[in-house]
This record gives sequence, structure tokens and C-alpha cells, in this order.
Amino acid sequence: MRRTIFAEEHDLFRETARSYYLRECVPYSAEWEREGQVGRAAWEAAGKAGLIGWEFPEEYGGQGVRDFRYNAIMAEEMAATGAVGIGLGLQNDVVPPYLMNLTTPEQKARWLPGVIAGETICALALSEPAAGSDLKGIRTTARREGDAWVIDGSKTFITNGILADLVIVACKTDPAAGHKGISLIVVERGAEGFERGRKLDKVGMKAQDTAELFFREVRVPAENLIGQEGRGFYHMMGNLPTERLAIAVAALASAQRAFDVTLEYARTRTAFGRPIGEFQANRFALADIKAKLAAARVYVDGCIMALVQGELTAEEAAAAKYWTTETGWAAIDRCMQLFGGYGYVNEYEIARIWRDSRVQRVFGGTSEIMQEIVGRSLGL
Repeated sequence: MRRTIFAEEHDLFRETARSYYLRECVPYSAEWEREGQVGRAAWEAAGKAGLIGWEFPEEYGGQGVRDFRYNAIMAEEMAATGAVGIGLGLQNDVVPPYLMNLTTPEQKARWLPGVIAGETICALALSEPAAGSDLKGIRTTARREGDAWVIDGSKTFITNGILADLVIVACKTDPAAGHKGISLIVVERGAEGFERGRKLDKVGMKAQDTAELFFREVRVPAENLIGQEGRGFYHMMGNLPTERLAIAVAALASAQRAFDVTLEYARTRTAFGRPIGEFQANRFALADIKAKLAAARVYVDGCIMALVQGELTAEEAAAAKYWTTETGWAAIDRCMQLFGGYGYVNEYEIARIWRDSRVQRVFGGTSEIMQEIVGRSLGL
């Protein structure tokens, strides 16, 4: 089915994104998978190509274009080219609302040029060892001492944790106030007492560094507070629908890539004297996947346009994330089965896609949390 949400400028942007991934990422994917992180040169190349922070104002180096269709294109082309690891989704989808909507002109001037250029890599430090989906339960604290905040605590599962130069940290600035005492404070690379812990050894997404972060009496300037003191929880909740839609787009793109490589394999791999795609069971499996991905794309495209128009609801974003990650995972697992024993060999791309996709049902809120959000909207 022809997609109708993109205009000519989006098609041109897609060509730029694809060229970037093929030139700056795909040749280094195996190296990044071994090393567990992406080279900084790829980030700077993305900045030079205009593939970071296009929604930020032109005065800081952005393009002043706020249109989630560009974000979707970046995720789709990353999957379509087989690129791995680079956390541009976090930099473009998750972080901008914080740096755009919650910062002062002074903060924007201080941080945005480097972010847009790909020289300042960002991370969002929310999750803790005892607080994942339940952000109200975070224990990291920040107390005010004169013209500084002093942060104590730890975070885990932090994307870009090792490479990050600028980390937005959720802290309890008023521990007695519950979720109304959470604030967001920026910690910059080099701050005394700010330490990187382990680069977590994950099942998948090997090339994307995911780390533990520790804050031991970390002093940062008082002006590093973003948004309103005590309103951090609400700031985070307001940004979650966009993050969840971004995950949905990426999940669908991953499943589409799995389908594409499997379809090619089914056409060329022979068994009993004929291509395995000619066997009815395999042909029906591929037909089932094609139909489900096509249906999911219609819903996701609708959500993308709802976001562009400022109408996307939390329930719609949760439903998109739930459906695409669950359906996508089932599709990818079925594709891997069609490869037989070769699907379990790491040199085949389908094995990497399978490993990388499993976590999509967890981060950004588990599938069960997504069901709870949708369920509450039913008045139950």
C-alpha cells in the first residue's frame, strides 16, 4: 500500500539519511558490535549532514523544522540499511523536547550548538536499579547548596551512557514530596564525582553503549536545572508519548528489515530441489507477516500524523508501541525460524535483528505497562 504521509522534502531527506548510514555506519557495524560502542566520528558526520537537531532554532545551528516524519525516516533508514548502534534516535526523538521546551535562552546557547553538530552526545538518566517503569520510585537525590546542586545516587540501563557529554538526570530535590519532588538537572562530562560504571553486557544491541552511571556528591551549577523544580515527573510524562511512538516506528522498521532479508533468503535457499519459499507453509508464513506489517504501518503512520498535528494521545502512543513491538517480535522470530540453523549463526543479519529487537518490548515502558495505559482509557 502506498504511503501518503511524506512529501518531496521528506523523500530528499530520506536519500540523505540512507547515504549517511551506508557511508558512515554500515562499514563499521562489525567493529562497533565488537567494541560495544559507536565511534564519535559517525556522530560528527551526522551533524555535518544535518541529521541531528533539525527542530532546534536556526540561531543555534538547527533548521527550525518540527516534523516527526523526519524522525521516522531516520529510524526506518537505519533499519533498512542494516546500520547498528548509533543512538541518533535518543538524540533526535527523546532529548529535544527537554532541551527545547524546558531550557532558558542561556542554556540553549550553551548546549544546543554542540548537540546539533554531533559533538555533544546526550543521555537521559531516568532508570535506576530499583526503579524502571515506576519513575516515582527513583532514589537519586539533589540538594541545594548555595549556587550549586549536589547529586547523589545511581542510574542504570542508560543509552549513550559511556559516550554522553550531557546527561539529563532525574533527581529527588524534595524526597518527602514523592513524585512532586522530582526535578531534572543536567550533568556535564568532567563533573567531579560523576563516574561511568559498567558498560552493560546485553543480549542484543551490542553496538549501542548502555551503562551504569554513578553520582557521588556531584556538584553542578544551580543553573543546570531544566524546567521547573519539582515538576520533573510531569515533564517526563509529557514526553513519553513521543518516545513510545519512536520505539514503535523503530520496531516496525526492524520487523520490515527482517522480512526483507528473509524473503530474499526464501527465494534463493533451496531444499529438496526448490526454493524454500515455494513450500506452502513458508509462503503462508511470509504472507501472514506481510499482512500484519502492512496493517501496523497504517496505524503507525496515523499516529505519526497525529503527533505532527499535535493530536497524539498517550493511549494511542501506548497502543502503537504495544502492537508493533509484540507483533514485530513475533514476525522476526518467525523469520529467524525460516533460516533454519543458519538463523542461529551470528554472521547472518537475521540473528542480530532477533537479538536487538527483544528489548523493544521492555524499554520505554513494558508491554504490560502499555496494556495498563490503554486499559485505563477504557474506563476500567
